Amino acid sequence: MAQMLAGDIRKGVTFEYKSGVYTVTDFQHVKPGKGAAFVRTTLKNVVTGQVLSDQTFNPTAKLETVQVETKKMTYSYFDGEFYVFMDEEYNQTMLTHDQVEDALKYIKENDVVTVKFLYGAAFSVEPENFVELKVIEAEPGVKGNTATNVMKNEAGVRPEDVETGAVIQVPMFVNEGETIRIDTRTGEYMSRV
Repeated sequence: MAQMLAGDIRKGVTFEYKSGVYTVTDFQHVKPGKGAAFVRTTLKNVVTGQVLSDQTFNPTAKLETVQVETKKMTYSYFDGEFYVFMDEEYNQTMLTHDQVEDALKYIKENDVVTVKFLYGAAFSVEPENFVELKVIEAEPGVKGNTATNVMKNEAGVRPEDVETGAVIQVPMFVNEGETIRIDTRTGEYMSRV
């Protein structure tokens, strides 16, 4: 494994720390008036999602870097226990509900996703940044409410709003049966398709 100095930490760098593998989500090089300089970081465990705030490192400390691999795969089906993904060579990867839970609200069968691997084992799934899903249930809009910034209230949003079961806040003019574009990074409505 490759090593790096803590002074070279940047966002997105992944390394072994405290018996886990973490990626840097935020960092700051601190040079106090008195005392030695240090690097303050916020880290996220790539497998469990656990966040460690205010982790400090001496800039000369050596860290073991880790390469997280990503692969584009197609969501094939759910067999009752595992979610099955297939690469372009038809190799299957089976993941549990816990590993795909966050992505499920934005993917359906035959959608392309990014599967992340650590030491050859898949551990998570990310949907494309923008997806198009059909609205299957929406409270009817009121005539005259056509401005894009008029959003349906919480009472008008049901768990079945889009075909995957995701709850999405949509403008008053969006109706059942329409397809909408969603930003999966924020979970927000973008536009009608």
